[in-house]
Amino acid sequence: MPAIGKAGIERQSQFRYQLRRFLRFGEEAARSAGVTALQYHLMLHTQAFAGRDWASVGELAERLQAQPHGVVALVSRCEELGLVRRQAHAGDGRLVEVHLTAKGRRLVARLAARHQAQLGELAAVIEAARAGNAG
Repeated sequence: MPAIGKAGIERQSQFRYQLRRFLRFGEEAARSAGVTALQYHLMLHTQAFAGRDWASVGELAERLQAQPHGVVALVSRCEELGLVRRQAHAGDGRLVEVHLTAKGRRLVARLAARHQAQLGELAAVIEAARAGNAG
C-alpha cells in the first residue's frame, strides 16, 4: 500500500476530528431530548428503508453494528419509553417489525432537524478529503 504523506494524514485527522464532533453533538442532542444516542440511532434506522416505515431487528443490528440480542434489549427499552412498537410481519410471522410510535416520530424529526447543519459541515470535510485523494 502506498504511503499517503503528511497532507493525507492531516486530512484523515481532520475527518476523524469532525466525525467525532458530529457524534458528540448527536450524543448531547439525544441526551437533551431524554434519550441515549443509541436509542436515537435505533429510531432513526427504523426509517432508513425505502418504501416502508419500519425495520427488522436484524436490519437494525446491521445498521447499529450490534448483536441482534443486544438490539432486542434496546428495542425493549425504547418500547418502555413509548418510542417504538413491535409488530409481527404479515407475510412471515418469524420476522419482527420495529415501528416508531407517534412520540418516536416526533422525537426523530426534531433530532434529525438539529443534525442537518452538522451533516453539512461533515460532508464538506469528506469532500475535502476526497479532493485531496484525487490529486
